[in-house]
Formats: sequence, C-alpha cells, structure tokens
Amino acid sequence: MILIVGGAGYIGSHVNKALNEAGYETVILDNLSYGHKEAVKWGEFCECDLSNIDDVDEMFNKYDINAVMHFSSFIDVGESVTNPEKYYNNNVVNTMNLLHVMLDHDVKKFIFSSTCATYGVPQSIPLTEAHPQSPINPYGRTKLMVEQILKDYDEAYGLKSIILRYFNASGADESGIIGESHNPETHLIPLILDAAIGKRDDIKIYGTDYDTPDGTCIRDYIHVTDLASAHIKALEYLTENNTSNNFNLGNGHGFSVREVIDSVKNVTGREFKVSEIERRPGDPAVLIGSSKKAEDLLGWIPEYGDIDDIIRTAWTWHQELNKE
Repeated sequence: MILIVGGAGYIGSHVNKALNEAGYETVILDNLSYGHKEAVKWGEFCECDLSNIDDVDEMFNKYDINAVMHFSSFIDVGESVTNPEKYYNNNVVNTMNLLHVMLDHDVKKFIFSSTCATYGVPQSIPLTEAHPQSPINPYGRTKLMVEQILKDYDEAYGLKSIILRYFNASGADESGIIGESHNPETHLIPLILDAAIGKRDDIKIYGTDYDTPDGTCIRDYIHVTDLASAHIKALEYLTENNTSNNFNLGNGHGFSVREVIDSVKNVTGREFKVSEIERRPGDPAVLIGSSKKAEDLLGWIPEYGDIDDIIRTAWTWHQELNKE
C-alpha cells in the first residue's frame, strides 16, 4: 500500500487517481488545512497531522505501508518570506516526524515533492539537475533542507528516496472531476481563469520589460497528469533499483505570461482586462527546466506540451468548480 501524504491537495489527488488506475492500493493522510476531502475519490482517507507523531504511528500500525509519497509542504513563496516559522515547522520538522515513523516501521521508500525553487536564480537555461542549488527564499530553503536530510538518511539508515523537482504544475484531469483549487490562489493559470470567468476584475502582468521576445516572464508549465505519471515511474524505478536519485520534471520549453493570457482568451472565448504593473523583486526573466534525465532513466515523456491543451483541461475544471 502507498501512503500519500497531502493526498487531498492538487498534485496529491491526481497522483492518487493515477496510482489507483495503475492497480496500486493507497491510503491518504491529510489535515485538510489546504486539501479538499472531496478530492479523495480513491483509496482510504485519514484526517491526520504530521505534527502528531502518535497519530502517524497509528496509521502505520493500521495499514501495510511499503512506500510513502510526500506532497504536504506549504508552497506560497511570499508567505514563506513573511512567516518563515510556519514553513520551517511544516516543511522541515513535520517531514522529519514522518521520516522518524517510517524508520520505526522499516519503511524505506520515499518519493519527495520538491521544487525548482531550490536552484535559486538560474545561471544557465535550461536548468539541469547539475545546476547549483542556492534558493533565495525560505520556501526553497525548506525544500533543499529536506533534500539534504534525505541524503543523510540514505547514508545512515538506508532510506531510499526519489526527489522530484517540479516546475509550474498546471492543468487538471481530463475527466474534470479533480483539479486545482487553492485558497488563496497564487498560481498564474487559475488566476487568469478567474478573470475569464468574472471572479476577478483583471489579471496583472508584473513587468513587461524583461529580456524576452514579448517582454514578459517565461515559465515552464507541466501538466499535473504528466506529473502523476512521473510519480508512478519514480516508484517503479525505486522499487526496481533501490537507489536514491533526483529528477527535474518540466516541459523543457516555456511560455510567456502574455502567451498564457492569449491562450486563455483563445480557449475560453472570453475577453478580460489585463493590467501592466511594475516587476516583482526576485522574478527571473526565464525559468525552463531540462527533463532529459527523467526521460533517460525513468522513461518519462510529458504528453501535454501545448499550452492550449493545458489551459483546456484547467478551464473544464474551473467551470465545474465555479458552478452556482
């Protein structure tokens, strides 16, 4: 059985669906602080918090868990700057609680949801796994700390892990029954869709003078269904090789903010106000990842390479989410 920590959240719920469709049994641990109980449509569900080691231990006693996937980190970069204690407690301390219980129960297979934010300001594009890791905010630092902890735990205790560094997770399951829903929402695509559906007065472009073809930032958007398939391939790799490793997960090419806005207008057929304002500090002009290592070792190739396809699935879900 696979334990999915944070399985009621955006990426965790899609991975849960994919695992069950692939024949795996799952149990979901989530405290529902950001997750949604209605997104847990497969497997067993336990409302639990990683800060309570006794409750986590009880789960491991109850279920025959042989691998863990961890999605329960806090992810708001801005909030991590203003409230770092919240991020170090949840992203680092609570993860160590989970690892402690895993070792107590001799469970030594761990898939960790990390981030390209561990790399910091890009020195070269596309970003590979060999790029120096110098995060520039507490969120990225908490993720890097866990990566370093996992390396130490591998050497000391034989706990094997696969670290998956995401770029911009996006889109929704083709079925339209699960998708992206954050409160507050900070991700670009759902924010633009909010403008298209009338929930926002406008969508803001932060900076139009970057050294890019249209002056706006370029980012690598990876469909959440492709992320889910990568987790299954990572689990298979870990089971077969019993070797720790790390992989970037991205499209390998990027889309500018203007291109994403134009795609939303094209897919939805709706117009909305776009406001241009000053840059935000710390936003690199281009952030694109190389997934060649994942392609070579995991056999993983993203299926959703076109931004219109990503937006189309997100729009189907967004309309369902906002039904009155």
